[in-house]
Amino acid sequence: MQSEKMINIQQFIDDNNFSVFQRIVFIISFFVILIDGFDTASIGYIAPSLLKEWDLAKTDLAPVLSAALAGLAVGGGLIGPIADRFGRKYLVCAMVFLFGLASLISASSSSLTELVGWRFVTGLGLGAAMPLAVTLANEFAPTHRRALLTGAIFTGFPLGAAWGGFLSAWVIPQWGWRSVLALGGVMPMCLAVMMLFLLPESVRHMVMRGAAPERIRLVLIKISSSLGVGTQFILGEKVPAVTAHDHDKSGIALVLSRSYIIGSISLWVTYGMGILIFYALINWMPILLKDAGLESKQALLITSLFPLGGVGAIVFGLLMDRFNANRVIMFGYFATAIMIFLIGQSIGSLMWLVIMVFLGGAIMNTSQSSMAALAANFYPTRCRATGVAWMMAVGRVGAVIAPFLVAELQRRHFSFEQIFMVLAIPGLMAALALFVKNLCHPELKHVVPEPASVTNL
Repeated sequence: MQSEKMINIQQFIDDNNFSVFQRIVFIISFFVILIDGFDTASIGYIAPSLLKEWDLAKTDLAPVLSAALAGLAVGGGLIGPIADRFGRKYLVCAMVFLFGLASLISASSSSLTELVGWRFVTGLGLGAAMPLAVTLANEFAPTHRRALLTGAIFTGFPLGAAWGGFLSAWVIPQWGWRSVLALGGVMPMCLAVMMLFLLPESVRHMVMRGAAPERIRLVLIKISSSLGVGTQFILGEKVPAVTAHDHDKSGIALVLSRSYIIGSISLWVTYGMGILIFYALINWMPILLKDAGLESKQALLITSLFPLGGVGAIVFGLLMDRFNANRVIMFGYFATAIMIFLIGQSIGSLMWLVIMVFLGGAIMNTSQSSMAALAANFYPTRCRATGVAWMMAVGRVGAVIAPFLVAELQRRHFSFEQIFMVLAIPGLMAALALFVKNLCHPELKHVVPEPASVTNL
């Protein structure tokens, strides 16, 4: 009879090769976020068509542009604590199916009010699915590649948004704006069904919740057959030290605890400022460029370049795994502020405008896409889904503000250059927030193993 042994979950993942099973988890998570990006950005691409078909004023678009973003904030805020209590797998499947169904129904909207309502429901699913996908993938990543892999899957969001722009420029002239929403509904519904069969539950969550060891073993054996006959499991991950007062807290109580509150607020402000820039530009740039004299199709294609550069998050992931992640992303947001300002100065030259939009988008979206990895690595398993979801949910306030901000700037007759000057300010605020986080939670210092959660046979 073989003797029992204690199995350290994180050490087991770190000591074995990145398996086909783990690759499937990351690929599925990538596609969840890709379709999330497509659906979230789609409303900005169909906005010019809505103006024409329903004879709307530009200021009338603010509610429909913000509806899904408000839903994103609500969905993200609610789902984190639920996922930390009940698990990741079935919730992420349900939320992906929900936002697909709502998007499909919204394609049949006959009024602005109806579209606003269904976009809000779409946002509920979108806001819940993204942090769950990030959290699940992060919990299967080896320590030395965690930021790289988490950043890589989050590149799906800007890629999905960019893909939506290119696709919209092709399908809208042929089948109308409703075809974009219909496509954004069918794809996630199909994906959700596949996920039920292919995704595992988070092994970390099962250990935290005292699941039967055989359930845990069934997942771990898919990573490597070298698992052995251990019947006891500990998490083995490292997290920022907590005070004795916060030792037994979990979920939102730990996210808002004395040990994490400054870091949490810094993450919220940073993500919120970045996402304000993203949605202000992705929703309004087609209209701003058209007002500046470009043709509609040309404006759509140039706008599509802005989110495309988010694939640079892979580079930031490599840097974050080697250096201080707070400083890496802080530099990215400072550079973002400069590039957004320069976009506003480039309207007189089409060539420079294209270059500045692409470079500005590359730096901005790389920084924003890296935030998921920063948050997932900052929080322990017992509050990770809540921490990531709340960062995205609270940060969505910036997304809700964005359409109204640009609408107000237009109402006040700000020029193209002045609008981009204003939108550069949030980039500086994001960099400042990460500076504060780094002061209070310097990386690679005061790091201790998370309390040993043990599951016995």
